[in-house]
Amino acid sequence: MADSMSWLQAVVLGAVQGLTEFLPISSSGHLRIVSEVFFGDDAGASFTAVTQLGTEAAVLLFFAKDIVRIVRAWFRGLFDAAHRGDLDYRMGWYVIFATIPIGVIGFVFKDAIRTGARNLWIVATMLIVFALVIMIAEKVGRQRRPIEKLTTRDGLVMGLAQCLALIPGVSRSGATSSAGLFLGLTRPAAVRFSFLLAIPAVTASGLFSLPDAFAPSGEGLQASGPQLLVATLVAFGLGYASIAWLLRFVENHSLNWFVGYRIVLGLAVMALLATGTIAAT
Repeated sequence: MADSMSWLQAVVLGAVQGLTEFLPISSSGHLRIVSEVFFGDDAGASFTAVTQLGTEAAVLLFFAKDIVRIVRAWFRGLFDAAHRGDLDYRMGWYVIFATIPIGVIGFVFKDAIRTGARNLWIVATMLIVFALVIMIAEKVGRQRRPIEKLTTRDGLVMGLAQCLALIPGVSRSGATSSAGLFLGLTRPAAVRFSFLLAIPAVTASGLFSLPDAFAPSGEGLQASGPQLLVATLVAFGLGYASIAWLLRFVENHSLNWFVGYRIVLGLAVMALLATGTIAAT
């Protein structure tokens, strides 16, 4: 039977989720590391997925005008061919197409994602590997195309990249934004579409994981309903602030600022594992 989560753990892990969800440093990886280093246990994949509902609510609020405009344009274009050239109509289809891969892969490999993929050796390795991917993307990406030039191909490639975020340590925003940079999108365009792309996948994952979060059948601490609610609210507040900060940051700074942090953290976790200070599973 899973151990009960304390209120301190719920608040701290909710804060970690909110602060790291939108930065290219992997929120699921940080939750796994923080829960092991400071609490000696795994918060669990279900807790991670449910608290992501808080950060996704932050996205919905922050991009509310954009989302409403895209949804309206999509429905309008369905019934009136004259509107099918609109960017917002096309954006609706891009998000739909790009969400299909992670829906399929997430469902097929859900058991591995909840257990084996949370091994801290894997998390640490992915932190370092994808730090290098981000660095290469920043170096070779031409960054000439704004979001108005987004294509179906861009959406599909970024959607496939999003699937890599199922592995803790990769980072959803890091994977999708890097893919956008490789495709020649500007940094603000890649990051903005990355936020929109995450909404359906993360929301569906959080709702799907609600029953398991209350009574986890695999690894992970068991949180009560009030603890889940508080953790999700904390994630919402800090997540909203981090969205606003990151969008301003990428206007004038590269994602390489996060590369060094990822590498140092990955190496630190490996050192703790190698010395037996923390357990990998």
